[in-house]
Amino acid sequence: MDTGLPAIAGRPIQWATIADGILYTAQLPLRADGSFETGDIGLQTALTLSNLRRTVEAAGGTLADVTQVLVYLPDARDFAGMNAVYGPYFSEPYPNRAVFITGLVVPGARIEIVAYAHIGRAVRPAGRATPKAGAAAKRHRNAAKDKTPGRRRR
Repeated sequence: MDTGLPAIAGRPIQWATIADGILYTAQLPLRADGSFETGDIGLQTALTLSNLRRTVEAAGGTLADVTQVLVYLPDARDFAGMNAVYGPYFSEPYPNRAVFITGLVVPGARIEIVAYAHIGRAVRPAGRATPKAGAAAKRHRNAAKDKTPGRRRR
């Protein structure tokens, strides 16, 4: 999915994907030029949430479609600064949220956000059959068997 965010050279990641109408995304304080914001938690949070908004909008949704947010911070002291910036991006009913204190792999990054959004359209990755399609095919085969001459329908 094209989010408008730059790819990170040499890293096998996609910024977002959609399956069964659910957007799955992970966001970092990534600038448009591919560099990372390494300033204070407020700047990093604002950029990360702006990237989240951009990604959700690229999928055809809004931040109101976000159902869950997982925030990763390497330093618990950044919680208050992150929370002050986070609040205005969402409105009631707020997405379910959890905050984890853990290391991050991007040097200088003070936040990473994983989010899930219900975009409302079922889109499956190529090559995967939907359960409904499989059930419909089975019903079709069974109906064809029932029309075989000499066979009684039960």
